[in-house]
Amino acid sequence: MGGIEIFLDGISKAFGLILSSDPEVLGITALSLKVSVVATMVGAAFGVPLGFLIASRSFCGRSLLVAVINTFMGVPPVVVGLVVYLILSSSGPLGFLRILYTPQAMILAQTLLTFPVVCGLTISSILGLDPNLKETLQSLSAPKLWEAAILLRESRIGLIAAVIAAFGAAISEVGAIMMVGGNILGYTRALTTAIMLYTNTGEFALAIALGIILLTVSFGINLLLTVLQIKYRKRR
Repeated sequence: MGGIEIFLDGISKAFGLILSSDPEVLGITALSLKVSVVATMVGAAFGVPLGFLIASRSFCGRSLLVAVINTFMGVPPVVVGLVVYLILSSSGPLGFLRILYTPQAMILAQTLLTFPVVCGLTISSILGLDPNLKETLQSLSAPKLWEAAILLRESRIGLIAAVIAAFGAAISEVGAIMMVGGNILGYTRALTTAIMLYTNTGEFALAIALGIILLTVSFGINLLLTVLQIKYRKRR
């Protein structure tokens, strides 16, 4: 059977697995979504406030701090995976937690990847606001919380984009979660690690089915961002 025939046969079987709600496919998809959503939420919970504080305050070393955050936005996931592995290993400082090769370790690794993405894009969003808006709020001597609420509201599309970008980075990540999760069937096997494994073992139907799901999720989050941006522009 040639390459094209294998691909077409894999596509046919993949749709069969998806439509039949194959338990293995559902389990892998559910775990991947759970880990990515939790990691994105935690990353956003810390990234948005810190990004706002950095962008809205002038202090010595701000440019250096922004450069560091931007650098971490592009850090190779395998480096993050290595760091988390060493921290959580039996001889590491957090080895007593015994969470290596668990979904919790995967969440920790993905949080370290999503945090700088959310923080960096939040900084860019706040800094990109009209300077006149900031000057007007300051001239009115508005309470700090009210001023922050206005600035966050005006940059909400950028903040949504930051969270969606972080989620996209999390759910498509493979290196870090492979290292700290172990790709254990029924426990830590996510979409990306499963696709890699099933491709290497020749189980193309499963690999293609999971690839279709991953592409669908990625398309969905990008469609959501596009719709929100269009709605926001129409209101302005």
